[in-house]
Formats: sequence, C-alpha cells, structure tokens
Amino acid sequence: MSALAEIFGDVEQARAWREEQRAAGRRVVFTNGCFDVLHAGHVMYLTWARKHGDALIVGLNGDQSVRALKGTPRPINPYEDRAQVLAALRSVDGVVGFDELTPEQLIARLKPDAIVKSAQYREADLPEAKVVRAYGGEVLLAPHLGGRSTTEILRRGAERTP
Repeated sequence: MSALAEIFGDVEQARAWREEQRAAGRRVVFTNGCFDVLHAGHVMYLTWARKHGDALIVGLNGDQSVRALKGTPRPINPYEDRAQVLAALRSVDGVVGFDELTPEQLIARLKPDAIVKSAQYREADLPEAKVVRAYGGEVLLAPHLGGRSTTEILRRGAERTP
C-alpha cells in the first residue's frame, strides 16, 4: 500500500514541493475543486488528470469558499476530511487548500506545467487559463461525465428521503 499524498499546510510548502518536482524533471499537473462528497466522477476526473503528468497536485477550496460557491449547507464535509480523502487516492500526489473562489493566485505561485479542468467549461471562460498561458503552461480539458456531481447526488438523496 502506498503512502498518503502530502497535504500542504500552506502555499509556500506546496510551492517548495513543486520546485523539487521541477528539479527532478517531473511534469506537474494541477486541478482544483470543492470535492465535497467524493464520487465516481471525481475519481475518473482525477485519474485522467494524473495520466497527463508525473505528479498531480489538487487545489482544494476551503470551507468558506465552498459555502460561497455552493451555498449553505455546503460543504457537507469539512476541509480536513476532504483533504484526507483526496490524499488517500492513488492519483493524487499533493493537496493544498485555498480560500479564494477561483485558483488564479494559487496557480500563479505554483506554476504547474498544466492545469486540468472539466470539458463542461470552455478555456475562454476560465480565468485561470490566462495565468497558465502567460507563463507557458498548458490547459487540458478532461472529458465531462454528466449526472455525476455532488449537487446531483444530494438532490437524488433528498428526493428519496420520506
């Protein structure tokens, strides 16, 4: 059994890890999200992202930013729990939290070789794409699997509750 991925206490720790990866000649891929209730769609997405590099670092929205993006009562699971679950996945090499609504500042600090977003978005609609392109990074769009979202899972659960 492999060790858990690194959960970085702050952006500087994650940046230092990124620099170690760069010095070793490893391609680092970045993705981000809330990952509130982990499901098969998340696992497939993260596996796809990891296949495009030697290491995958996940930017994980903090509880306040999840609430701002998704509304109350989200997140269902607190940041610490979500980070632990992500860190246990074979595809994930590192997890770093951020409190902003979008990850441009985090990406600008880490400068991953590529970022991955769902193909439900267009690159032109992603503010972080400009940051990545500015330093020569790549933007990859992962296949989107419809019907596999935390919001959809919670909706289905609520419908089944008597």
